Amino acid sequence: MLLRHSLPRSSTPSSWFSRLSPASVMPLRAKVTNSAFAATSRMSTATEPQIPKELPGDEPDDVLFSSLYGVRLVELNRPKKLNSLNGSMVRKILPRLKEWEKSQLANIVMLSGAGSKALCAGGDVAALALQNEEGPEGQKASADFFGLEYKLDHLIATYPKPFISVMDGITMGGGVGLSVHAPFRIATERTVFAMPETTIGFFPDVGGSFFLPRLDGEIGTYLALTSERLIGVQALYAGIATHYFHSSTLGNLTGRLSELVFPDHASLPERLDLVNRTMAEFQTGLPSLEEEPIQLGGSLRTAIDRCFSHGTVEEILKALERETEQKAWAQKTLETIAMRSPTSLKVTLRQLRVGKSWTISETFQREQQIAARFMRHPDFVEGVKARLMSKPPRQASWQPATLGEVTAKQVDEFFSLPKGEKPMQLLSEGDYKSYPHAHYALPSEEDIRKLVTKEMTRGDFRASWGGKEGVKEKVNEVMARRTVKSPEGVQWN
Repeated sequence: MLLRHSLPRSSTPSSWFSRLSPASVMPLRAKVTNSAFAATSRMSTATEPQIPKELPGDEPDDVLFSSLYGVRLVELNRPKKLNSLNGSMVRKILPRLKEWEKSQLANIVMLSGAGSKALCAGGDVAALALQNEEGPEGQKASADFFGLEYKLDHLIATYPKPFISVMDGITMGGGVGLSVHAPFRIATERTVFAMPETTIGFFPDVGGSFFLPRLDGEIGTYLALTSERLIGVQALYAGIATHYFHSSTLGNLTGRLSELVFPDHASLPERLDLVNRTMAEFQTGLPSLEEEPIQLGGSLRTAIDRCFSHGTVEEILKALERETEQKAWAQKTLETIAMRSPTSLKVTLRQLRVGKSWTISETFQREQQIAARFMRHPDFVEGVKARLMSKPPRQASWQPATLGEVTAKQVDEFFSLPKGEKPMQLLSEGDYKSYPHAHYALPSEEDIRKLVTKEMTRGDFRASWGGKEGVKEKVNEVMARRTVKSPEGVQWN
């Protein structure tokens, strides 16, 4: 008998996952280039990577694992801390994912957060800041945590089975790393996405070097430097999420996915396509554009591309000062950036510009080195204490205090591999330069350009995105902003 699990629209359980039938859920207990990174991004099989194991003192039950037929569920279980990620959680998840890789019974992996407030609000940076104050040993321990976290993110990005991240609630920092690289990312009406790292003297890590430059236009640069939030369906329009569902449908969706049977020799693309078609069954409509217009669209999007396309932070600030069409927005953005760590801003912009050429493996290897350098920099401890630990929050005292004091040499140091060190060994050999599953999200602006210029046929466009919610809205926004009508027809502008 096929099972369906429903969740009443009006209910507010601790999590949609907890509402699944107990009988059917079985607990399981820079311009900088360095050849050293490229040489090891294709991991040698001569030495097998060590799978992390739990350590004495790790928190019990901070991650819950369950099985619903062919679906394997991972639930981050620190709701009082908005499911913030720590080493204990990563050491539990990594071995389980590696185990499921080999299991013929495990068809799909779904990751969610306990409670209704967050998938994951980020890494437990308060604990890391206190650890850094202990000196070099504490700073190294913090850097080791980021390396462990990035290994998990890379494994998700290259996982050989369908992986679904449920971005229900706050999804920031470390929560973004657990979701944005998966082939399927579900946003709900409760999703709150942001990359707030420059606020605390850090940089948009967890693969931000890869996914942010690959968003449309300069959206990634804008999100990285300002920490702007995207709420609900805006995560879909921006390309962060691939699907948008009301949170009340998640229980039904999980039950339906558990019914799927994959052919024995089905390839990963075939399995992903089946999951995508199944998820389409749960489309219930997006909020109307009158109710929720596309946030990063229209004249604002044009201003974002115009102001954030420059090669230095100083040039971006000058462009914002000159902005006239979106003057109020530009002034607010200037005030926002002025509060950020100058070092973080310069490192972040460099990261986004050079990250366009990095592979997904090189991205995490390089980010591990950048993170280790930030653990030795005073801005991280100061930023975390000022913004997250002080009551009320205060403005941080950055060192250096101004953009002009941050030299190119200081920025270069974040992107160089220390002498004698090798890039971090990853737990998967998977690698690529562009997301192989990008077509499960809304079409990119480049896809729409190809349609307008007839580099892509209407048939091919419909084959990839026909019937998908949000396509019409995005195509109309891009067409209104980027095309003009002429006697020869519609022309890309």
